Amino acid sequence: MKEVIQGAVDDLTKGQPCVLATVVRTKGSTPQKAGAMLLVRQDGSGLGTLGGGCVEGDIWFAAKEILRQNGGPEFKDYYLNEDIAARDGLVCGGTMYFYLEPLREPEDFLSIGNEIVEAYDGGQPVSLATVVNTKEGGPALGSKLLLRVDGTVSGSLGNAELDAQAVEIAQKVADVGSSEAFSTAEGTEIFVEGFTTPPTLVMVGGGHVGKATADLAHHLGYRVYVVDDRPEFSNEERFPYAEEAVVTPYENWAEHLDLNVNTFVVVATRGHRYDDMALESALTTRARYIGLLGSRRKTIMIFQRLLQNGVSLERIKEVYAPVGLNIGALEPEELAVSIMSEIIMVRRGGDGGQMQMGEWYVDRAASLAERTVEV
Repeated sequence: MKEVIQGAVDDLTKGQPCVLATVVRTKGSTPQKAGAMLLVRQDGSGLGTLGGGCVEGDIWFAAKEILRQNGGPEFKDYYLNEDIAARDGLVCGGTMYFYLEPLREPEDFLSIGNEIVEAYDGGQPVSLATVVNTKEGGPALGSKLLLRVDGTVSGSLGNAELDAQAVEIAQKVADVGSSEAFSTAEGTEIFVEGFTTPPTLVMVGGGHVGKATADLAHHLGYRVYVVDDRPEFSNEERFPYAEEAVVTPYENWAEHLDLNVNTFVVVATRGHRYDDMALESALTTRARYIGLLGSRRKTIMIFQRLLQNGVSLERIKEVYAPVGLNIGALEPEELAVSIMSEIIMVRRGGDGGQMQMGEWYVDRAASLAERTVEV
């Protein structure tokens, strides 16, 4: 969403009003999840997406009306009924909740927006809490609180109790760039979103599997770093998209990179001895995911040595090994799909299971089809 936030900053800098529409909550099957953004400009153009179709079209129209009528912020819900599903090819039954905020003056968002952009560009992560829905007598709609990782706070949601709740959540979402909403008994709804660098893959080992995995991660929008102790396997020509191709011994590779929590490390070097050293170095980082390619036998041997060297059992249990989801992968490109699938699962909170419906659902479809024919 960096381009959306940057677009809002650019517009305000030029003195051009705009509306920032954000998905703050969803229920059921929806084309986008919380955190999706659409910036609607005064000339009718926009940046970002809320999922397309008439959902996005209706929110776009509402945003233009806010600009035309000089209106204030709005909270909207949108139920994706069967008619909408049939028209737009969506899965029916879900509900999306949107917060539309007009930005007209620099003080509305410019300072906050610049800090968010800086976080995306590698600065310190930040979290932004916003009152997106409120009842009469509650906090003002649009009240904001910005939390930085050093603990400093700007703004307020209206009272100390709300601020304290928001700060607790903000501390959890900042480093991983996730979002969370909470409501009070009085009906006030707060949306908290963390902003940090895009997800980062560190591929330790630039061989066949490392190349295929790094290529796929790049196409999926991950920043990529490559580490190998051989210059012919870690260089700009082999990985032209990489943020950096590091050539260094495996035992201390982590000392050459400053990795935040939103990092995924995959160890896939050319042999047991190097995997051993590379994994031990990886365990000194803050990466939220560390995976090790190889057989169970090799993995047990490496774990045994690390435990003997003083690495805690709790830390060892955090390693994803053997790395990847069990899809029967054999070729490097297939292994890359397996590895990145597991990383996406961890990042997005999936369970790795099949999405195929059970027989009950198929029988239900058959039953409905029979009823339609009878009518």
